[in-house]
Amino acid sequence: MMTTRRRWFGALTCAAAIGLVLTGCTAVSTDRAAAPDTVRSTENQWELAGSMTASGPNGPRKGVPDAPLSAENGDGGRIDKLALNTISDVQEFWTTEYPKNFPGTFKPVTRFLSWDAAAPKEQSITFCKIDTYQVVNAAYCSGDHTIGWDRGVLLPSVAKKFGDMAVVMVLAHEYGHAIQGQAKLAGFFTPALVQEQQADCLAGVFLRHVAEGNSAHFTLNTTDGLNAVLGATVAIRDQDPNDPKNTHGSAFERVTAVQIGYTDGAQGCKKITRQEISKRRGDLPKTFDPGEEDAQLPVSVASLTSVSQALATVFPTTSPPQLDYSGVVRNCPNTTTTQPVSYCPSVNKVGTEVSALAKRAGTMSKGDDPLSAMVDGDYNAYVVFVSRYVLAVQQDRKLTVTGAETAGLRTACLSGVFTTRLSEPGSDPRLSAGDLDEAVSGLLADGLAASDVNGKVVPSGFARLEAFRTGVLDGEDACMTRYR
Repeated sequence: MMTTRRRWFGALTCAAAIGLVLTGCTAVSTDRAAAPDTVRSTENQWELAGSMTASGPNGPRKGVPDAPLSAENGDGGRIDKLALNTISDVQEFWTTEYPKNFPGTFKPVTRFLSWDAAAPKEQSITFCKIDTYQVVNAAYCSGDHTIGWDRGVLLPSVAKKFGDMAVVMVLAHEYGHAIQGQAKLAGFFTPALVQEQQADCLAGVFLRHVAEGNSAHFTLNTTDGLNAVLGATVAIRDQDPNDPKNTHGSAFERVTAVQIGYTDGAQGCKKITRQEISKRRGDLPKTFDPGEEDAQLPVSVASLTSVSQALATVFPTTSPPQLDYSGVVRNCPNTTTTQPVSYCPSVNKVGTEVSALAKRAGTMSKGDDPLSAMVDGDYNAYVVFVSRYVLAVQQDRKLTVTGAETAGLRTACLSGVFTTRLSEPGSDPRLSAGDLDEAVSGLLADGLAASDVNGKVVPSGFARLEAFRTGVLDGEDACMTRYR
């Protein structure tokens, strides 16, 4: 296995695309390591203004009258009210913000359509010249400036899985498409991927508005609230990067686009172009090479040795850590042992329970859950090993290895740096399409790869993913500057 170069880490086969069709994807493996301890942030970059809070209310505000909007073919039920309240708040937001950022006059969407994808064919309607029978979807139709949604299957499923704010994200994305044309962000020849990432970005702009306490019908906290929204973003991602019909982007790309809007506002969305996406992707794998779709690098001592050799090349140290594959380091003074990989500063040793780490990779079995935010695959395991190794790198550089907001986020960032290096031509082992999504999934689920030496993590999945993304896209210097 180690005598020839292996292209790794295999990708999950799962597809879900809002604005196109929602299809089945791989079920989540429930055999996961225990979540690390979270600590309350005292200087959280996601809590900068207004009523933004790390905890507290999340979802529809209680006692607020429903918006005076109606949907054709609607049933007046909870989902339709949720959708219309969302659209009302989104329109109110863009009525104010549009002229500050874009040319021309803002033209609100005035026609909305609702259908039930599970209803008999005789109850279907026509939306955007398409019969809605069994159409599990939500979309903006540029032909007649309308927005439609499936109240029977899609939106209830999203709400049940990720909460009502994930439905808000879905419809804010669709309204983003309504903004694009009149704002001249996208035209007839604009690639679909650019259009979708712009819409994700514009949704992120609105989410920031909600998080700051300025939405009439909704509140959003910056921990479990934003985490759930990003979980939905991960779930609704392109399955197969080789399929030209998949145009929404990977989970990593979608999360990136949402975060650009959330942090940089509408001006950041204006910068998302074909050239910007190409530059952002760099050498990161975009499609599978032949045979890579289902290929997985087994989590074994031999494979971990190969990864550690690559780590030593990327992060040279004066005192390389000892590597113990017989189990985690026990009885490490003044340090809480993390599972299934630990780093002990006092003896400079990384200990790995190989069989337990292998379970983190998941089963890669196909299931019936069309909205799983858990992406099984080998890199979800390997990135945790990488994160414990880079703790040793930080100690070698006389940096602290304790503190979720410093060492923890720096660890995630440096793990992102290494991940990008694995994508370079000639790297052995080498990253494959889908591996970033596996890392994103784990960072959002439990954040172990973003924890300090004691397993402490910041509660904001947004912050954890931002740190990893910084390393992937901006490199080592950015990690050292940002996470001191």
